[in-house]
Amino acid sequence: MAVILLTGFEPFDGAARNPSADAVNAVAAGYDGPHDLVVATLPVAFEGSARRLRALIAQHSPDAVIATGLAGGSPRVAVERVGVNLMDARIPDNDGAQPVDVPSETDGPAARFATLPVKRIVQVLTAHAIPAQLSLSAGSYVCNHVLYTALGAVEPGIPAGFVHLPWSSGTAPSGTPHLAEEELARAVRLAVDHALDAEAREPGGSIW
Repeated sequence: MAVILLTGFEPFDGAARNPSADAVNAVAAGYDGPHDLVVATLPVAFEGSARRLRALIAQHSPDAVIATGLAGGSPRVAVERVGVNLMDARIPDNDGAQPVDVPSETDGPAARFATLPVKRIVQVLTAHAIPAQLSLSAGSYVCNHVLYTALGAVEPGIPAGFVHLPWSSGTAPSGTPHLAEEELARAVRLAVDHALDAEAREPGGSIW
């Protein structure tokens, strides 16, 4: 039985809920798949999220890691392809930290590429009529920091990546693009179901 670590985020920037935590909790509540699903809600804090994520990876030795977060204003689910070694916060995190032009890891590489089968996941979501796209930028806030941290914390060859979700219908500010809560949960479940699709991974770790 494979272990899949699935994370969402707590609310931030004055919001009462975060659709990423709602979605992963909904998936966990109804999960009937073949894997051992470990679900956690990360703090929206640069230091705290990285510390919590590393501890979860060390504790559970997952066979795949899927982190999720909110991309408010986006009409589509975005599967991220790359995390950059940069913390550059437009607003303070939930601990009040607001790093500007600071590396996530002082001695880390400039970028790390997701090892999930990212194109495959986008293909599957689209086939299930869920608006989805491949993204080349996870931003420079805590979501990107978590993606970069996860890729550095897992063992070589372990699929890891990040999925950005739009607002849900129950959390979206007026006039903001959103998807139904059930649709977001279905997108996350499909990502879980296809995280270990070996046929979508080429030798050397490149992802088609």
